[in-house]
Amino acid sequence: MDVLTALLLLVHLTPVSTAKNGASSKSRKRVMPEPVTEPPVTDPIYEALLYCNIPSVAERSMEGHAPHHFKLVSVHVFIRHGDRYPLYVIPKTKRPEIDCTLVANRKPYHPKLEAFVSHMSKGSGASFESPLHSLPLYPNHPLCEMGELTQTGIVQHLQNGQLLRDIYLKKHKLLPSDWSTDQLYLETTGKSRTLQSGLALLYGFLPDFDWKKIHFRHQPSALFCSGNCFCPVRNQYLEKEQRRQYLLRLKNSQLERTYEDMARIVDVPTKQLRAANPIDSMLCHFCHNVSFPCTRNGCIDMEHFKVIKTHQIEDERERREKKLYLGYALLGAHPILNQTISRMQRAAEGRKEEVFALYSAHDVTLSPLLSALGLMEARFPRFAARLILELWQDKEKPSEHSVRILYNGVDVTFHTSFCQDHHKHSSKPMCPLENLVRFVKKDMFVALGSSGSTSYYDACHKEGF
Repeated sequence: MDVLTALLLLVHLTPVSTAKNGASSKSRKRVMPEPVTEPPVTDPIYEALLYCNIPSVAERSMEGHAPHHFKLVSVHVFIRHGDRYPLYVIPKTKRPEIDCTLVANRKPYHPKLEAFVSHMSKGSGASFESPLHSLPLYPNHPLCEMGELTQTGIVQHLQNGQLLRDIYLKKHKLLPSDWSTDQLYLETTGKSRTLQSGLALLYGFLPDFDWKKIHFRHQPSALFCSGNCFCPVRNQYLEKEQRRQYLLRLKNSQLERTYEDMARIVDVPTKQLRAANPIDSMLCHFCHNVSFPCTRNGCIDMEHFKVIKTHQIEDERERREKKLYLGYALLGAHPILNQTISRMQRAAEGRKEEVFALYSAHDVTLSPLLSALGLMEARFPRFAARLILELWQDKEKPSEHSVRILYNGVDVTFHTSFCQDHHKHSSKPMCPLENLVRFVKKDMFVALGSSGSTSYYDACHKEGF
């Protein structure tokens, strides 16, 4: 067993010694350990393992938890695509050999994997917006193409879909058995990895769905900003944030030495190696337990990886402190949040359309959403991350509606900026829908320091920024 395999087992499988009746062999007191114990100091290997999100034991989740007198009205799911092949290669090295065909007897496995492949092969006539209909419905290359979803990525979302099915359909009956097209809202960017991730989740959620009922909309922007993408001030925030990233890199002499050493190994200028974004390729090696590349000058190794990953973690920490990214995030996430509250308000009025919404997206979609909602402690979106907004009706007071926010199965409602104080003066286990509506319609602009701005357009075009 190599070091990485041992680490994976350590993080994902915490054995519990049990005797009869579930009692410990040393004591009859029942112990429920956390399956993942977080190290006291940020550990780059631990963080990388969380990022890989390798399917293993079924995770516990808090989706769908509410007092019995609450009724689930609608659910809005934002996912990052699953595990993929790198978008960049390390110059002058052999590409990592990952097989992107789906093979039932290969790990990671899912009981629905074979049925998923069979069902996808029947979907060539599906009603998708252009250009989605030209994309393959599942990964199928013996050597993965750049950015292609892997079997791990498919299994991650089959698991997500099945988990949501057990909660939202079997327990809460969100959709009737004869559900119709207009009860779903499905949207994805024009990448095969996002369409395929959305289809895998959907198949886990609605096994053997009728292809005639499935309509995926195409979203050209990773921010899902639809017709509201032109926002000069948002772009200015992004430019300042990128400048901050650049200056932080310059200050890190250990990072620079690491890049120089790696560039020497692969025999290219340091600038070229850095531009090739080696962490993307290295994460693929790491997540798939493939050795880092070697040349006659030496090998790229785990120490190189740890230095670059540690810098990433420091960058995220400084990003939160400097708040430039927050300005970008508030303006970047506003259109999709505005669309979501409109859909929630229609559901609260009793409309039955679009009660389940799925956005199949990227890390650069979820990251601004998390920041905009005030979830500053949330980790950078892992493969197959999911952010869910639930809308609930109080059956004892039918005019009252509440929301819950969940990230990777954890209830983070009271960590959001619009609801972090609510539970201090209310015994209700959720956040009033009005809090979220007020946040999107008004408080997001106040947080930008643009109290004079009362609209997204004004905030995007304010003078003198």
